[in-house]
Amino acid sequence: MDIRSIQKPLKEQYRRDPASSRISLTAKGSENATPLSCSVDIGRAVYQAEAHQGVGGSGTAACSGDLLLGALAACAQLTCQLVATAMGIPTQKVEVTVNGDMDLQGTLGISKTVPVGFDSIRVDFKVDAPQATPEQLKALQEKTEQYCVVLQTMLHPPKIEAKWTSS
Repeated sequence: MDIRSIQKPLKEQYRRDPASSRISLTAKGSENATPLSCSVDIGRAVYQAEAHQGVGGSGTAACSGDLLLGALAACAQLTCQLVATAMGIPTQKVEVTVNGDMDLQGTLGISKTVPVGFDSIRVDFKVDAPQATPEQLKALQEKTEQYCVVLQTMLHPPKIEAKWTSS
């Protein structure tokens, strides 16, 4: 697949009209029958989510932490594949695994000193590219990390605004 030729008209359009490169994505959570679960609509699919077992969920659906790590894994995986293809680095297999650790005492309000959320996240890239040079693999790593939207968003968090309304 020639990624460069697929992306070329897009890049040309964005250079001609920089405003056309701006996009907005939306995800909407909706209540289910129990306070331990919800649905998440991203416009192209609806996913079921629930509280983690460690806070009372059943463990049968993804929790929000799973979805966050899954978004990072998907973005890192796709970015690495696209960069390798664009750079002409033949890969036999690319696999990304993301692990995260947190202490649920913060989430459950048991301890005021334990933060809410992940305290560490690890992204493990396994790239099988026996014909690639060490220089190509280094460039692949640099470009993948540079262009992975979710990784860069987590490393450099945007301003987040929470707005509440009542009906």
